[in-house]
Amino acid sequence: MAVQEARGHTDADGVHEGGCTCGDCPHGAREGHRRAVAAFLRRRDEFAAGRGLPAAVAHSASASRQWVSEELTQRAEAVAERSRAEGAARLARLWLRTLYAVWGAVIALLLAEALTAIGAGWSGARTAALLAALVVAVALTAACFFHRARGGALAPVIGEDNRVSTSRTVAACWVLFVAYAVLLLAARLAAASDHAERDALLLGLDLARGAGVVTVLAVVCGVAVLVRRVVGLRVLAQRLQKVPAHRPRAADLLTDDSGRGAFTDIQYVAISAVALLFAAVRLARRPDQLPDLPWGLGVIVLISAATYLAGKYAEGGRPVILSVVRAREPGDLDGPIRTGDDIEIRGSGFVPPGAQSADRLSRMVVRIGAVDVHVPLVPVTGGFRNPTDNALTVPVPAEVEPGAVEVQVVTAAGVTTNRCVVQVTE
Repeated sequence: MAVQEARGHTDADGVHEGGCTCGDCPHGAREGHRRAVAAFLRRRDEFAAGRGLPAAVAHSASASRQWVSEELTQRAEAVAERSRAEGAARLARLWLRTLYAVWGAVIALLLAEALTAIGAGWSGARTAALLAALVVAVALTAACFFHRARGGALAPVIGEDNRVSTSRTVAACWVLFVAYAVLLLAARLAAASDHAERDALLLGLDLARGAGVVTVLAVVCGVAVLVRRVVGLRVLAQRLQKVPAHRPRAADLLTDDSGRGAFTDIQYVAISAVALLFAAVRLARRPDQLPDLPWGLGVIVLISAATYLAGKYAEGGRPVILSVVRAREPGDLDGPIRTGDDIEIRGSGFVPPGAQSADRLSRMVVRIGAVDVHVPLVPVTGGFRNPTDNALTVPVPAEVEPGAVEVQVVTAAGVTTNRCVVQVTE
């Protein structure tokens, strides 16, 4: 009975209700993740306040720190597992939302055409526009069904790091728009009975009419391919740290991997959206030709794409150790580094963007000589004091041989820093 209450209950239709946290349904995954996060934050703040320590380790600062770190690491892994389950559940039901959005757009187009046809009358161009929209919607519906486990029609724009790709999304929007415009002209051409009208429609497909749109389409698609290549090469060369996200979010379009607003992404999305809206208005006004995007607006889009691409080249960097010193508590005597002492490693880039969660921080390792030392998690109210992006503290284990040893940090992304030599005495 207690297990049934903890897991919630199922009604006659098999839908989980109440406080279900089983992970077998979207509500259970979401509720289970919410409860796991709340329990972890509560436990972390208790440890930060010095509460909840067992009596066996409370007398030793190093032992209590190690016990707290191990306890938080285990709880963080449980939270991460719940987060991944919630992300999978979100993707599993996202295909229905994309399906509703696609057919909602078709219905909106139908209503807009019906309202604007009042007084002006229904025309063949309106029918062709609706037929082209239906063809695109059917294609997107098929994509939603075949990729329903990966977000439906959004699957192609989700990158390898499980984030929504800005470059792919912009390119996909332009591809869909141009495909719709060509289908619109094809539908009108198929319905045209007059020879002069057919010639006019074929002339509307001439490159001189749609040079701006074609150029922008080529550039944004090229940027999407080039960005994937650039990021992949920089990750392999350890010049860029990439940590996969637990789930894609719409905010990924405008932010970097750490969730902060990125200027290059924002300007690229904003300018592309404005240009796309302008092209859509031109197509609505002149449905007998490809949208003649003015070269001034086209050049603005090209500059925006170049800025976005330059930002991808400039972001990131390899983590680096600047110095290693003996960590000194207030009241301690100065002295050399000995086994059992704590050392403070100062540098930059120890915490990759998107790796601020406890499960990612617990994966950091410091290699002291031939010994790998896991970086302990030291909680404070609202976060962690250790490790940080520019400093981390670890103990020197007894297995380290006295003498000159090399110190190296391995981040959560698997990237290694430079080596720093320190002297360890007995």
